[in-house]
Parts: sequence; C-alpha cells; structure tokens
Amino acid sequence: MFQNFDAPSRAHPIKDRLVALRAHLDRAGLQGFIVPHADEYQGEYIPAAAERLAWLTGFTGSAGAAIVLAEEAAVFVDGRYTLQVRDQVDVDDFTPEDLIGNPPHQWLKDKLSTGQRIGYDPRLLTLAEARRFEAACRAAGAELVALEENPIDAIWTDRPLPPLSQVMQQPDELAGESADDKIRRMQAVLADKGVDAAILAQSDSIAWLFNIRGADVPHNPVVLSYALLKRDERPTLYVDGRKLSNAIRDQLAERADIKEERAFLTDLAALGDEGRRVLVDPQTTPALFARTLTDARGVLVEGADPVVLPKARKNAIELDGTRRAHKRDGAAMTRFLAWLDANGANGTETEISVARKLEAFRAEAGEADGSPLLEISFDTISGAGPDGAIVHYRVNEATDRKLEAGTLYLVDSGAQYRDGTTDITRTIAIGTPSAEMRDRFTRVLKGHIALATARFPRGTTGAQLDTLARHALWQAGLDFDHGTGHGVGVFLSVHEGPVRISKAGNLPPEPGMILSNEPGYYKTGAYGIRIENLIVVTPPAAIAGGDREMLGFETITLAPIDRKLIDVALLSPAEKTWMDAYHARVRDALAPSLEGADLAFLIAATQPLGA
Repeated sequence: MFQNFDAPSRAHPIKDRLVALRAHLDRAGLQGFIVPHADEYQGEYIPAAAERLAWLTGFTGSAGAAIVLAEEAAVFVDGRYTLQVRDQVDVDDFTPEDLIGNPPHQWLKDKLSTGQRIGYDPRLLTLAEARRFEAACRAAGAELVALEENPIDAIWTDRPLPPLSQVMQQPDELAGESADDKIRRMQAVLADKGVDAAILAQSDSIAWLFNIRGADVPHNPVVLSYALLKRDERPTLYVDGRKLSNAIRDQLAERADIKEERAFLTDLAALGDEGRRVLVDPQTTPALFARTLTDARGVLVEGADPVVLPKARKNAIELDGTRRAHKRDGAAMTRFLAWLDANGANGTETEISVARKLEAFRAEAGEADGSPLLEISFDTISGAGPDGAIVHYRVNEATDRKLEAGTLYLVDSGAQYRDGTTDITRTIAIGTPSAEMRDRFTRVLKGHIALATARFPRGTTGAQLDTLARHALWQAGLDFDHGTGHGVGVFLSVHEGPVRISKAGNLPPEPGMILSNEPGYYKTGAYGIRIENLIVVTPPAAIAGGDREMLGFETITLAPIDRKLIDVALLSPAEKTWMDAYHARVRDALAPSLEGADLAFLIAATQPLGA
C-alpha cells in the first residue's frame, strides 16, 4: 500500500462519536476510558482496523493517546505533533496535552475522584503502561478496570476488517543468517537468563527471528502475529492461517509449531500451570498477557525483548544490502531533486504532486536495478513553506499547498526494498532563500556534520551524542523538539529500537546499528528545516596519538544537500572539508546510474563549496 493522500474519514462528526462512547461507558458503570494509539501487537504503525484514536479524535499522528471522562476529554501528543493536533482535533471536544510534560496517567490522577471506575483494553496497554495507570487510580481512590470488549469497537460500525496479507520468506542471502541459527542463538540467551520461555509480542521481532515478512501494516513489512520462544523446545508462531501459503507453512513448520492466534492465551496459561519462568518485556507486552500468565501461577521474569538488541546489530550481509538500497534510492532522489530544481518554482506543483513524483522515481530506480520498490517506508512528509514547520506533517487533499518561490520545501521520505530500508530528509530552497533561512540551515548542517564525524568510546549514550547535533543551534538560542536519531531496520520497521539519539536516549550505540542523523529547525508559520542521512555505527578503531579506540559513524545515505542554503562563512575548515568529501562520494557513487540532465544536475549540485 503506497501513500494515500485522502483526508481522514469524517463520515460521522467526532462529537457524535464522543457522545456515543460516553453513553456506552455510562451503561457499563464506567466514568472514563483510556484510548492509546496502539494495536494488539504494540507496533508504532498500526492497521486501519486499529486506528481507534484517529476514529475517536481525528488525530492521525503515529504516537499519542486520549482519555475520555464523563465531563471532559484530553488528547496527548509529543513535540512532533503540537501543531498538527490543533489542526485535526476540535479543542472543544478534546483538550490537547503534552504527552511528555503531563503524561496521561498523571493527568488522570489529577482528575479522578474516589470510587470512580476507569476502563481500559488490556490488549492495547503494555504491562508498564497499565501499572502507571493502576498506580494513578489507586492514589486517587479509584479503580482501573480491564475490559473484555473495547467499547470503541462496539460503536465503530464501519470499522475496517483486520489485514490478511500473505507471508513471504526473507531469503538467507539477504538476512545474512538462517532462522534456525537465530532461534538457537536466542535460546542460548534464554538459558543465560535462566528462563524457560519468552513472549514475543512485537511483529518486527518475530519477522526478524523467523526470516519472514508481510504487509499487514502500511509501510512496514511485518506479519501481525505472536510467538513463544522456548529454551528447550521448538518455538511456536501464532498467526492467522489464511496468511500462509502451503509452501510458506511447510517452510515454517520445519523450525516452529504453527497455531492460530486464538491459541496463544491458552498456551500461555498452560506455561503458567507448569510453573514455568517466562521472560516478559513490560514495555512491549500487552498487560493481558502478563495477567494471563500470573493468574495461572506462572513466574513472570521482567526483561527486555531478547530479539531487539541482536536485530539492531546488523550483520555484514544486511549492511551490504542496505548500502545497495541507498545507492539505488540515492539515484532516485537525485533525479527527483533535478526535476524539482527545474520545476519547483513554476507555480503549478503542490506538496502532493511532488511527493507522487518522488515515488515514481523510486519505482523506476527499483525496476532498473532489478530490486523493485515494494513500499514507501512511511507516509512522505511533503511540507511547503509553513507546512514544513509541522514536524510530522501529513499532507492530504484538503491541506495541499503549492510550492512558491522564496520559500523552503521539506521532504522526508523513504523506501522499502527487499535488501534495505531507506529514510532521507532534504530541505530545498524554492527560488532564492533569505539570509535567515541560510543561517538556520547552516546551523542545522553544522549539527549534522558534528554527529556524522563523531568519535566516541563504548558506552557513550544517545543523549550524550545528541548534544553534538544541537550545539550550533543552542549558541543562537535555537533548538528542535524531536530526537536527533532513531534506529532503522533492514526491510523492516523504519523506526527501530532500542537505541536512539535524543535527550532521553539512555542506551549506547553499538557496531552495526543503523541510525538516523536528522537535526532540524522549525519556525512556526514560516518554514521547516531538516537534514537527514542514515549512519552505521562503525567498530572501535584507533586514533593516531590516542590511547583508546573509538567508535564512529559511516554515512550511507547518498544524495546532494542544497548548496544554495549553505552559508559557507559559518562553516569551519573541517566542516567544509566534510561537506565537499560527502558530495564527491555522492557524485562518484551515483554518476554511473544517471544520464543527461540528471547527471548534469548531480555534477553541479556536488561541486565543492565556493566553486
């Protein structure tokens, strides 16, 4: 499923939905209900059938929550969506709140009265989230009630059907390791932890472990499913059998038992009855699963999903495939930038038309390379002028803005190829940029270069690295309200844990991890700037004259950065050297894939600064 630019459905007014939900809660003896942006599989991106938050509130961002009480309601978003939420949500119905500064459980605690009952769907809240709400309710003398049926499902009469995409195998020559070897490796981890089994509730963990892919979630090639990984037995994969061809079922059956999803809770309770020790990640496991296990007297051992860290450490085969994908994607991106350079200021192109053009170039590049574009990796952020200041802006037919001379255009996009996932942001001057635009862009670029060139010892956290990307902005009294970097999968989720480069990033990057490098600056109502490349953490290496080996980063994204927006006077000699070297590498890598006007654009766009 490629990008759909239609505005969210408004078949029934939000106010009517809110009234219907409150009536349903009242009949059930509840004074409130918690609505997370989540599905039963706890992924960041969810299928249409699980978009309960969007259906109820109108907010379509990828993170957030709502709480509905009898007399008031709130919708919670982070810094990426502070502008978007007010565009999409009627503030007379839902008060926007800061997801980080005033989290839902704290807001609820302040609103509750003694004896009130607040409902939640235990499939949609993780164990950690449920505990926070339980503590908030207990402190207020209220009760948190786990519901058998989600009340939104009872009133959402035209709810889409759950997805049923076909499962496909990710071949070993692209995965770099067989599923059998991965399973044995993970079973050794369970033995080291002294547990009998582990619950795998995240779809990308399951996809990586079994070397399978699907299309159940837009832009994310995963199969919605569950798994039990057992230390001394075959694992069990719980998946709707309609997603399995006979050939795929036979392949999976060689290494795992295959069952329908409805058997999962029964098997989990059976482990509890046997007194088994089961590893549960409280941050990703639905509260219902933990409750089922403990109710059956199983031993719940809390710890991180054992697959997350090995999945993040890419092997050499995965990295080689990702580099190929970025070279292919870079050629498509350069063709797009050449086309935009020639057509962007003509007064006829819009955010949607240029996003579609970029997708077409990606499709052509994949066909030429023999590695077709299978999906875009997320909805393209195509922001012209003031829309670029909305960090996760999602254009639709109602908001589609024309590109105009004298403005900035921000495009954040990516692709899913069989051998790799890409994510790139470029900010382009349409016509002549102002001095302020060039100043802000160059400060963002300085932060981008500082992170790209960082050398750091093992154990350095994402939060420590994050300051490098912000320093040049901070010196001018500027900042941005999102993280600087997230993990990226290999033909998997474009947002991948566990490491992130952000003010809250408490884990250290490790060799082989793919991360984004994307500092930005946003002037509300005027423009947005972001420069994003993907980087790979390189192994420790000596520095001449030093006494300790240091990790570093390899930049793998290949596409020109707009030289018209660079104020060369603000760059140090070392920063200019990096910029020229990067553009030379982009030119050498992409020139063989381009011709004619596209090649001429590439050569001009990658000239040394000052040339």
